[in-house]
Order: sequence, then structure tokens, then C-alpha cells
Amino acid sequence: MTQRILVVGAGFAGMWSALSAARALDMAAHANDGVEILLVAPEPTLHVRPRLYEVPQEAMKAPLQSVFDTVGVRFLAARAEQIRTDAQEVDVVDVAGARQTLAYDRLVLAAGSQLFRPPVPGLHAHALSVDQYEDAVALDAHLRKLALQPSSLARNTIVVVGGGFTGIETAAEMPARLREIMGGDIEPRVIVVERADAIGPDLGPGPRPVIEKALKSQGVSWRLGVEVESIDAEGITTSGGERIEAATVIWTAGMRATALTQQIPAERDAAGRILVDRNLQVPGVPNVFVTGDAARAATDDEGNVAMMSCQHAMALGRSAGHNVAADLLGLPKIAYSQPKYVTCLDLGPWGAVYTEGWSREVKMEGAEAKALKHQINTEWIYPPTGDRAEILRSADPGRIVVA
Repeated sequence: MTQRILVVGAGFAGMWSALSAARALDMAAHANDGVEILLVAPEPTLHVRPRLYEVPQEAMKAPLQSVFDTVGVRFLAARAEQIRTDAQEVDVVDVAGARQTLAYDRLVLAAGSQLFRPPVPGLHAHALSVDQYEDAVALDAHLRKLALQPSSLARNTIVVVGGGFTGIETAAEMPARLREIMGGDIEPRVIVVERADAIGPDLGPGPRPVIEKALKSQGVSWRLGVEVESIDAEGITTSGGERIEAATVIWTAGMRATALTQQIPAERDAAGRILVDRNLQVPGVPNVFVTGDAARAATDDEGNVAMMSCQHAMALGRSAGHNVAADLLGLPKIAYSQPKYVTCLDLGPWGAVYTEGWSREVKMEGAEAKALKHQINTEWIYPPTGDRAEILRSADPGRIVVA
């Protein structure tokens, strides 16, 4: 009787989970007879989400079907709707609207995260984002449509809500992007609104001087210690009472794990991530592994926890895939460990800033860091290529990407 490893999600963590599970089964030689790896996602495509603040959007989608076919992962185009851990079943709806129930022997939940949209008046009706591929396409279409309108302060103004990683990268990209779309003679006004008292609050004080220097040099300004109280078609009103006229509002403030985590009887953090053990299993829930943005996982023995980031999702996926296959076959698991933490923050045409460690010590900035960011964004985070052996080698959970 065929046993099934079911992977939900085709993002960074889901893709690498499936490939790493295939590697583990392959290494177990004949022990993988009768084991199916089935990945469920709306389409066999990796959306390169860390790049969605950039253009062109066409480069932000990478096909996966040939990769899966090469290593023997079966793909089903469907969306998971209901997880029943007591019955070891997942209900899915395919692209035609047909429903079916999938049984599993082991489950890997890797359905990622989405932008947090609180009940701010006008947010859903008027704010744009770079959260998903379709959102990035909609933003680009919106900006190009604005170019057909007469120049005005509001037309030439973009408010970016949230001064975190995504907000900073988006804001840094916008002045040059507006000039390219609307003409080089305009004066773009890009304003970041951040509720904390400093730009990049989660990035700490290390890279902040570089970030502030880069943003200021490109004409980006910010409002700190205030929140957005309302959004309308002409702009925003802040909690401080300021009215900012803007035809474009981009919301980047906060992330939440997939709502599917609510269907697993487990402890969750404030972002909805399930607390997992070092093998990425859910304590007290047999045969269920959670990875990527859906998991709150320790990266080391020093108390550090994986971020909702591509950097961590890829390694979490490799670990989850190996461990789910090892668990099914009764083989030794490999505890997830990722003690080296780095950031490489894109700062638009000015360059980038690269830091190392959880204290985020600046190691590179400007053009040198920008070259590294370009390599990361165009090479490192894309799906593996080559023959079966090459793809499986790339899925090794012991692979060190950042030395």
C-alpha cells in the first residue's frame, strides 16, 4: 500500500520540503518503495516574493513542474481548505472548483504567510501592496495609469505604510520608478509612515544610519511614532492628525501565518505561527510537520527564532522535508539549525546594506552590497536546475548557503 507525504504549499519552504523529502527517500535506497510525495498548491510556480517590490514582475515567477517531474514529486493544482489531523486528511479544491479529500501518512504544512491588514478605514478599498504576485502587478498598473493624469502633488506622492524590511525596500525603489514611468522632470514625494520611533525598528540600530543616509539621498522622508487612521482615494490621515495627499498608498505593515495553522491543535505565537520542536514537528500532533513562515522555530541554542524570510524558509524547508521522510521510514532525523543570520537590504539605486549576526553588524554598503543583493535576488533564491542528482544535492538539509 502506498504511503503519502503530503506537502501543502509551493513557496520556498514547500518547494524545498518536497525536494528534500525526495532526496531522503532516494538515499534510503529501496526503503522508498511505495512512498509518494504529493505537493498541493494553486499552481506549480514559485512566486519570488522577496523581489515583488521590483520590476518587471514577469521575472518574479519561476516554473516548478519540470523540477518536480525530474525528482518524482507529484503535483496537484488545488488549494487546501480544511486540515483534519485526527483523521489525517486534508480537503482541497482544485482549479475547476472540484473538491476532494487527500489522506496522508505524514503532512508538511508550508503554506506561508500573508500581509496583515487590520481594520483601518479605507485600507481594503484604497491601499495597494507588494505582498503577492497579483498585488505587485496591480501596483505597477496603478502607477502606469497615474502617468496619464496631469502632474500634481498627490499624483507624484507615494505613502509607504510600515518602515520594516519590505517597507524600506519598497520606498527606496519608488523615486526612480516614478521618474521612469512619469518622466524624469517630476519631483517624486515618497513618505514612509512607521508607528515605531525609528525607521527599521526590527533591524536595530546597526544598519540604521546607512538606511537613513540612503533614503534621504533619494528624497524619501518618514513620519515616525504615528499610525494611519484612515485611507481614501486622495491620501491618508495619521493618528497625529496630519493629512497627506497621495494617489498611491502601499501597505507593508505586518505579516501573519497562513490561516491553516488555526486548524492544527497546537500553540501559536502572535503572528499565528505554530510552535514546533527542533525537528519541525508539532508537539502532541502525530505525523504533522510545519515549516517556513507558518512555523515558529528555534534557529540555534541561544534563543533566536527564525524570521518570516526567504533566508530561513529555504533552510526550514530542507530540514522539514528530510525529517518528514526520515520519520516515515524510521530513520534518524536532523535537527533544524541555522545559527548564521545575515540581512541584505536593497536601498534602491543608492545601493544596499549587508549585515551579519543578530546584532546586524554592517559589513558592506553601497554598490558592493548591491552586487551581493543582485546575486541573491537573481540566482540564490530561484529553484534548482540540472539533472536529478544535481537537484537532490541542492536539497541537502546540511547545505550551508551563508558561511
